[in-house]
Amino acid sequence: MNLGFLGLQFSFGLQQGNMGPIYSYLGASEAQLPLLQLAGPMTGLIVQPLIGALSDRTTSRWGRRTPYFLFGAVLCAIGLLTMPLSASIVMAVSLMWLLDAGNNITMEPYRAYVSDRLDPAQRHTGFLTQSAFTGLAQMLAYLTPSLLVMLGMDRDWVDPHGIPYTVRIVFWFGAALSFGTIVWSVLRVPELPLGAEERARIEAAPRGLGATLAEVGSAIATMPVAMRRLGLMSLFQWFSFWGYWTYVPYVVARNVYGTSDPASGGFHAAVLTNGEMAATYNLVACLAAFGMVPLVRRVGPGPMHALCLAAGGLGVLALPHITDKALLFLPMIGVGLAWGSTMGNPYAILSNAVPPERTGVYMGIFNMMIVLPMLLFSVLMSELDLGFVRLGFGLYERLLGGDPRQLLTVCGAGLLAAALAVLRVREGRAAPRGLAAGLAPT
Repeated sequence: MNLGFLGLQFSFGLQQGNMGPIYSYLGASEAQLPLLQLAGPMTGLIVQPLIGALSDRTTSRWGRRTPYFLFGAVLCAIGLLTMPLSASIVMAVSLMWLLDAGNNITMEPYRAYVSDRLDPAQRHTGFLTQSAFTGLAQMLAYLTPSLLVMLGMDRDWVDPHGIPYTVRIVFWFGAALSFGTIVWSVLRVPELPLGAEERARIEAAPRGLGATLAEVGSAIATMPVAMRRLGLMSLFQWFSFWGYWTYVPYVVARNVYGTSDPASGGFHAAVLTNGEMAATYNLVACLAAFGMVPLVRRVGPGPMHALCLAAGGLGVLALPHITDKALLFLPMIGVGLAWGSTMGNPYAILSNAVPPERTGVYMGIFNMMIVLPMLLFSVLMSELDLGFVRLGFGLYERLLGGDPRQLLTVCGAGLLAAALAVLRVREGRAAPRGLAAGLAPT
């Protein structure tokens, strides 16, 4: 059921590891990167709630979620095939919007599909399995360029626009993997058929864009308490992860390879090293997701997530002070625990807190809590002069001195704040044994 998430998250891993460097190869400055990365958050903010609501109301012969899986998979494949051919920043940004639209159209219906197929007692296992596939997929996405270099490709072999050919090959492989695994999941694990009562309810509901927007607004107004409490955690968590993914290659380039020049061999080496680091933390995430299953049964997804976020925060705080390549991999244990938990435990809390008939729309709204912190990061840290208007506050240069190491310190502190925030989510605690067994409390 979750195999399609392997391909989907391979695509996300390629974005996380390569889009910043691609913009730098094409001439962008470090201060411009967050705003150039806005395609992902903006697309998620617009697409996911709408697609989630639409998939709740779809009654096609192929199911509620499947049409969105397949359409998103096609867009994603087109984006991955064309992205490494970018000849300018404008072209890369445009293709990023296409690629992220495809990923987002697939993402939330896929999470709702897992919730549809599993009863509440199984959902934490289902979402942690999805998290394990996320870790495996992103490990492969980050590691593949280094494997190509190990097999004999020149890391400094670049096209006329400065983009390494290793990027072209791994993106094309990602297009085939993403499309193939999503189609395989659809064929092997079809959706459960709608019952007569559920179908009648959906068919009686208002249709059209206005009704969909009204459904999103209604769902926000009646949001479950647990979901509201997850909002503060999401603010700190995703602000920090977004900053980490954007700037960690630049920290490695300065600390280990002594360069900030994107055209240098040292920078190419830093990008490959970052891929190896990310492969390490994604491997930890993959293994930890399975290891968390019995622990979550005992303590609940909330405390487990808080512990993992704290480990990730300490790891990110350590990175700006490391100048030896071998030592870079130690903090990845903490980052991997945080990432493995992030892709599973919050969704286990959420799926058991929302009404089943609105799972899709609430999964989409929850994604707004992911992308809004990313937008906030982009506006605060970046600055982009378009001639007629200047966007962003430029705090990366004005407050942090244009030093990515200072930025990672902020991100580490943010993950620690997220760990404290999730402890407020009482719904994420394990039920007392008597209640879990269906007995009255004493």
